[in-house]
Amino acid sequence: MAVALLPAAVAVVLFTGRATGHLGAGGGWDAARWAVSGLAVLALLLAALVTAVIARARPALSPSVPISEKSAPDLYRLVRDLAERLEVPVPSAIALTPDCDSWLEDRTHRAHGPPRRTAGRRAAQAPVLVIGSPFLWWMRVAELRALLAPVVAGTGPSAHPDIAAARRFIRGLDAAVAVSTRAAGPLGLPLRFVGRVSRLLLRACRDHATIMERGVAAAASERAQGVDYGLRIVAQEQVGLAYAGWDRLLTRVALPAWRMGRWPSRLDAGVVSALTELSRRDRLAEGFASRLGERPACDLLEEPGAIDRAASLLAARLFHGGPAEPGPDWSPVGWNQYPEEVVDRKWRLEAARLHRVLDELPATDLPAAAQSAGQAAGSGAAAATNRPYARTPARTAAAPRTPARQPADHTPPAPPAPGEPTAADAGPTLARVIDRLARDDRAGDLVAARLGAEVAREEREEAARQAARGAFAQDAAAGVAWGDGLAEGGLPLFPLQPPRTGRELLADHVTAMVCCAAVDTAGATPGLDWLDGPALLVDGARRADLGVPVLSLVDDGDAEPLRGWLTTVGVRPEKPVRLV
Repeated sequence: MAVALLPAAVAVVLFTGRATGHLGAGGGWDAARWAVSGLAVLALLLAALVTAVIARARPALSPSVPISEKSAPDLYRLVRDLAERLEVPVPSAIALTPDCDSWLEDRTHRAHGPPRRTAGRRAAQAPVLVIGSPFLWWMRVAELRALLAPVVAGTGPSAHPDIAAARRFIRGLDAAVAVSTRAAGPLGLPLRFVGRVSRLLLRACRDHATIMERGVAAAASERAQGVDYGLRIVAQEQVGLAYAGWDRLLTRVALPAWRMGRWPSRLDAGVVSALTELSRRDRLAEGFASRLGERPACDLLEEPGAIDRAASLLAARLFHGGPAEPGPDWSPVGWNQYPEEVVDRKWRLEAARLHRVLDELPATDLPAAAQSAGQAAGSGAAAATNRPYARTPARTAAAPRTPARQPADHTPPAPPAPGEPTAADAGPTLARVIDRLARDDRAGDLVAARLGAEVAREEREEAARQAARGAFAQDAAAGVAWGDGLAEGGLPLFPLQPPRTGRELLADHVTAMVCCAAVDTAGATPGLDWLDGPALLVDGARRADLGVPVLSLVDDGDAEPLRGWLTTVGVRPEKPVRLV
């Protein structure tokens, strides 16, 4: 404000000096007066613009699923009783977020809705309590109350006028910066100026805001010490365990489904299974599963299944960027259908992509031995050109086949049995993939590069389809609380994994091909591991030893470990594999 008013103050001094005769008239003094006056008007206009943008910019809201009191009366009653014990204002509402965290969020800005009125005057509205949805399914009721005690205690400092005003100012600066980053058109230049001023002010008050928030947190924690203090220690242990299981569930289980256009509709229910499995495997988590006999916090909801479905869809939006509503290419899947509809389909899609890449490799990229063998088998391969995965002669030769040598009496070979593929028309086989990667040192790098390009192209096409759906309008219609502009091309907000390298993609696709062959020829079945995601079940038991043989083939070109594994399991790599 001082900087904005300084030119105006100098102009007042110059005009006052002329009126009182202390400063001369005419010449340079008049030019200085008018120049300073113009500068003062410009500074005041810019200051007014900065003030208006900061005051009116809509602060971002955390993506959450609102919970009405009608849908969770017991949860509201628990929070209300907790606030009364702590002698603090009751949160104005409750919302769920698909994350392992809880906080208070001020939504009193005029853009977020009109404030409540009492006795003819505007009343200060308490912040909204945002609770991590995994806590409701994993924690017991007593643990949740102990965990929320210091959070609810923060509503007391939030009602303090100075603290509330300081937070509003900080949120206004942050919102103004966000507005400036999206500025375009004629207002782009002045709004970018507003953004630079807002950043300057944010840097200036950053330390003060940090000290204030630390003081608020310390005061809230001290106030909550008298409420379930012993349970708070146990609840904090559960927070760490819940975060570990939730992260594994998202990255290993949900992410493969999201990439296929399916979203698990009961993620929060799945976190219980994942954490139970984690407590069984990890000695540090032993005993945590014994708590499951107590009342879970999700019993505080009237319809936990509907809430879980909404939170699961929001998680897909935040961590993957999927559409806001189900559709033909974005449908929910239950845990019972996950192995068949996600795991098996994922394997066959990746196996089909791997064979498509192999089919599209130019003949010049094949080894010389394969090219000469392919020329000898040209007539047999030409008959297979009408099949979905037909190959050129050179490519067909890469798959193992019966030797072309004729018997001594030149008797023609017996015709194949009905339904049995011929050597030249065998379809996609695992043996072809293994031989190609083991025979040609360059094939691994070439296939890995092409797989990376293929996956990147598919991801770009999916992103373009999502942008064409109008995500922001769908989110508004679905009633999901979003920040200003968060759904306008800024999703996913929290991508789970960095882009995979070509070698990682190749290993995943070879593993998928092996699993397809095991299912089709060895009686194996697709399964779900709650911590590791898609799993291959042989005789009802998970086979977790496939990774090392596949890496030996992909990284070193050594196919013997994988061939030994296939023999042990009973997989016949020369048999055709069903693809989608």
